Order: sequence, then C-alpha cells, then structure tokens
Amino acid sequence: MRTIASIIRKSTFAMLAIIGLASCSEEQFHVNGNITEAKDSVLYFENMSLEGPVLIDSVKLSDDGSFEFSHKRSDAPEFYRLRIARQIINISADSTETIGIKASYPTMATRYEVEGSESCKRIKELSLMQIDLQNAAIALDKNTSLSYAEAGDSLMKLIEAYKNGVKANYIFQDPKAASSYFALFQTIGNFLIFNPRTNSADIKAFAAVATSWDTFYPGALRTENLHNIALEGMKTERIVQAENNKSIDPSKIVESNIIDISLTDNKGQIRSLTDLKGKVVMLDFHAFSTSESPARILEMRELYNKYHDKGFEIYQISLDADEHFWKQQTENLPWISVRDNNGLSSSILAAYNIRSIPEFFLIDRENGLVSRSQQIKDINSAIEKLL
Repeated sequence: MRTIASIIRKSTFAMLAIIGLASCSEEQFHVNGNITEAKDSVLYFENMSLEGPVLIDSVKLSDDGSFEFSHKRSDAPEFYRLRIARQIINISADSTETIGIKASYPTMATRYEVEGSESCKRIKELSLMQIDLQNAAIALDKNTSLSYAEAGDSLMKLIEAYKNGVKANYIFQDPKAASSYFALFQTIGNFLIFNPRTNSADIKAFAAVATSWDTFYPGALRTENLHNIALEGMKTERIVQAENNKSIDPSKIVESNIIDISLTDNKGQIRSLTDLKGKVVMLDFHAFSTSESPARILEMRELYNKYHDKGFEIYQISLDADEHFWKQQTENLPWISVRDNNGLSSSILAAYNIRSIPEFFLIDRENGLVSRSQQIKDINSAIEKLL
C-alpha cells in the first residue's frame, strides 16, 4: 500500500508540476523571427517603460538571423522594441500571442514584416507615417528657397494634416487600441506631435484614449499616466479660457427654485431633478456624439469621484438621437444618466435658455439654481462652496 501511495503522490506532484509549467507558459507572450544580414550583431529586446527603455533580453545573431524572446504578459497593452544599434522595430503585446518579425538589418526599421498581431501591424503603419513626416520636415529645413517663416508654416500644415489623419483613422476609430496610445506619444525630433499642454484639439485626443483605457484597463500605470496628462491639459486650457473670457459679461441667473425635469434613465427608471434635494447637483446637458464628449466625461468622472461621497450628484441629460448609442456610452457611468427623446428640439432647452451644448448648471442643496457654466471660473471651488 505504501508503494501505491508513493506512486500516487509522485504522479500527483508530476501532474501539478506540468500544470504549473503550462500556467507559466500561458502567462507569456513570444516574439520570434529572423533578421538577416546581421550576423554577429546583438539584437536587443527592450521594454519601453514610462521611465524609458529597459533591457529584457538580447541575443547575438547567427547566419540566418533567427531569434526568439518570451516575456510575462501584462493586463494592459505594453510596449517593446527590437533594436540593433539605431535600427528599431516597435511592437506591443497584452496577451499570450506570438508575434513574428522578419526583416533585413539594413532596412529593418522600415521594411520589416509582422505576423500574429493586428496591433503591431497598425503600429508599423504609424511608425512608417512618422518616418515620412520626419523626412518631409528635414526636406523643408534644407529647402533654401523658402524663408524661415514659409518653412515653419509649411511644417505646421504637414503636422496638422498628419494629426487629422491619425485621429480619424486610429485614435477616434479605436481609442482603446495600443496603436492609439502609441500615436499620442510620437515625436518629430524631441517634440511631441500631439501636445496636450499647448493644443486644445490634442487634449481631446488624449482624453478619448484616457476615457477608453479607464474603462478597459482600470488601474494600469499607463491608464493613470494618460488620465493625468489629459487632466493637466484641461486645467491649463481652463486657465487660458478664463483669462480670455474676463471681458465677457454673461447673463445673470437669479437664485430661484429649479424648473423640474423628469426623464427616464439608462436603466429604465424615472428620475426627477427635484428628488435630489439635499444634494449639490450638476445639471449637465450633453451629446455623446460630439468630439468634445470624451474630454468632458473624463473631467466629470474626476469631479464625481472627488465629491460624490460629500453629497455631490450629476444629473446628465443626453440629447443624442440614437438611444442604443446613448445606452452604450452611459453603461459604466456612475451618475444619473437620462435622455430627452426630443433632442435639440427639447422644451427643456428653451426653459433653461440653452442655445448651445454642452452646458451645465450648479444647483444647491435646497434645489436652488445658483449658476451656469459661464459664471464659474473654478468648478472645484464652486462645488466646494455649495457643499
């Protein structure tokens, strides 16, 4: 009996070991392939972390240039590169996929082939587009027939056209994709192509990706990084707008009881504005189909997370025509989300004297309408004052 028990124990341990090895294998992704014409060159496999390149592994290439690397998968898209000297191939992985790369060393950065990852194929497209933009910028700089101002103006037009194409075909098309994140941090020389610190349109691109990553990859370091960059850009933009609007004299709102609103929320329940008496409320008029939506939703999440436990609520009215689209967009939002079937023809808009959206109002704990967006210089201070 001892012999049988011993055999059983050994078999069990062996099976567990096999299962353990299989689990480890399942938690890794693989990168393999060939880089020819690079005999005796060292191929580096590096993680492009938020702090910079981190070496994972390397191999000295033989005649056929074959290589194979493995690394632990992450819960969110992560970025890597294959490098020989200054020749670089950018890739991304977030699963147990196998990425195949074939190239010839002299042209590995521009003429490589990639298999097994659609994300890496799109990153290749973006990398080649970036190289073309860089070459166009160099050509402008060397064009002696152009004045400094003319060359600068032409470069700005090239960059703007590039950004518009990338936003339409990559970022706004699939903001959760690794390629969309990758696009946001492309550069010309040492300068960011998308710069949320100086360009309000670029803030929207960052906010779109940040909002999507908040949903699909919550808690990831890159998600937090995107979130912080987008919010910093929004704060800077608000400061500039406040300075520009100092001369504007918005129509005043006299404190009074609110005009009640009762609409059906995204869960099928009737929600009335007056039922929120006792809370400080942001009454927000919104359309998720607009390009401004991702940035505004990101900012509202920040406000809601910061003040909800202190008695702050958001009552958001959607004016989107497509009900299914609205339900998809609001499925994971924590605040009250209702929709007016009348859209831009809504009588509520007339009642609140709204001529354009987005627009919002602050309501105090007594259901009194206190102020509208144009009167608020610092939204955090305004909310804190009412709380």
